[in-house]
Amino acid sequence: MNLGTLITGSLNDTLAVSLPLFRPELCLATTIVLLLLCRIVPLLRRLDSGIVALGGVCFALWFAWIDFRDLPGSLWLSSSAVQTISSRQEIFTGLLVFDSLTAYLRLLLAGFLVLYILFTKVSGIPDHEDGADFYTLVLGAAIGMCLMVSANHLLMLFMAVEMASVPSYALAGLLKGRKTSSEAAIKYAVYGAGSAGVMLYGISLLAGVLGTCHFPSMAAELARIAGAGGDGSMVLVLGGLMVAVGLAFKLSAVPFHFWCPDVFEGAAAEVGAFLSVASKAAAVALLLRVAFSLGVPPEGDGSMQVAQAQVLVALADTRHFMVYLIGLMAAVTCTLGNLAAYGQTNMKRLLAYSTIAHAGYLMMAVAAAVAMVGVAPAGARAAISAVVFYLGTYVFMNLGAFAIVALLRNKLRSEEISSYAGLVHSSPGIVVATAVVLVSLIGLPPLAGFVAKFLVFASLVEAIAVSAERPLMLVLLVVGGINTVVSLFYYLRVLKVMTFDPPPLDRVGESFSLVSLPGAVVTALVVPVVVLGLFWSSLYACAQLAGAFAF
Repeated sequence: MNLGTLITGSLNDTLAVSLPLFRPELCLATTIVLLLLCRIVPLLRRLDSGIVALGGVCFALWFAWIDFRDLPGSLWLSSSAVQTISSRQEIFTGLLVFDSLTAYLRLLLAGFLVLYILFTKVSGIPDHEDGADFYTLVLGAAIGMCLMVSANHLLMLFMAVEMASVPSYALAGLLKGRKTSSEAAIKYAVYGAGSAGVMLYGISLLAGVLGTCHFPSMAAELARIAGAGGDGSMVLVLGGLMVAVGLAFKLSAVPFHFWCPDVFEGAAAEVGAFLSVASKAAAVALLLRVAFSLGVPPEGDGSMQVAQAQVLVALADTRHFMVYLIGLMAAVTCTLGNLAAYGQTNMKRLLAYSTIAHAGYLMMAVAAAVAMVGVAPAGARAAISAVVFYLGTYVFMNLGAFAIVALLRNKLRSEEISSYAGLVHSSPGIVVATAVVLVSLIGLPPLAGFVAKFLVFASLVEAIAVSAERPLMLVLLVVGGINTVVSLFYYLRVLKVMTFDPPPLDRVGESFSLVSLPGAVVTALVVPVVVLGLFWSSLYACAQLAGAFAF
């Protein structure tokens, strides 16, 4: 093959296959260019950067919806659509992959961005002067998160994580006049740089031993090494642990969670909402992508079924290693997050530890899914569906919690839990909204958090019945149940302060009415928490479609 043929083939693949499946990211990139023009062109400075960002994100949401709607097996498949998209399509010469998980998470991220921009416009952060910079950083990080969701190559994994992380460091220091905000940004950047270096070294070890960075090729090479009893297993284990450091940092999983409480407390609540929801969803999706790409052979035609079955057996040790690594980290993360949250007095710091705890619950389901791959594929799909369903409800629960914190900050000039004392007398509507969100985060019926947590625990029960890692799955189920009970105390303590404690005599600010623009934002985020707890079948159908990405 000569150079001209290679270039022609690459161009044809890029223009005909890759770019049509990359439209949401292209919309976000175009919006970033427009925002930068709004910043540097005097005539365009009069434009509202929030409206420009919202318009671009709406286009990205539309294209993400079209891609998800036209997936094979989708309930919304257009009868007039020409099905040119297979269940798994590698794009950009294998650097990225488009499948049902990619389509679902991109749709989720785009929908979150729409809600997030509306929320920031109402909360007042950023102001008009910093708006273009703020939304440029948010959309830049969002592109990195979309790449994390669809990464199919170790180098793309690293680039995506860094593309999502670097703008986040700047966002953490958005409040330029506050020492705590600058300190949060420095801590975040230092921890991020350290974890990135460790992850990059792990990537070099894996690539050096396996001779490839392409995930399906790595799985095939791992199977070959396992079948031949080759050397390099200790190097592979060390490389895998180092890559796990980078993933654990993005997940804020123990012991790489130190940055999370300080950053959430020092940064604006609006930034905390973005990091808590979007970054968490992308990190969990990347964990799923890595675990299944390296533990499950890629799909092939009918003649390859026997070979795939042999590779699946050969990768059993790899999956066993990942199950115990993810499972043990999940148990410790969930426990520390809930125990540390109990003693917090700052609401943002409490929600930071809550975010850590929920990362543990999500990782439990990921461990259950990987454990069931070789023995119960249907159970593994159900566990993945539980993870992505959890992420779908988590958008509304956590964004709603941070929205309440930010909007109450504007009224009360404080983010301390003690400042919420007696709010039930002056602002009963916001107390009810807070109760709905916090009870859903606990996982009590009839709210969306209960369904999400029930599906996660159901996947653990099924893994106990069928998988070889039965003792670990049983430990995770017990730990998850105990931690749910522990979380009752610190979530309900906030409600106790709001309802039973007397209001402070020196309270500043006026009452918070739901019959207002800020109240409408809170209502728009809280109502889906109730609705998805009662009518969750449609979201679960989407989650089931996303859960079939690995099979």
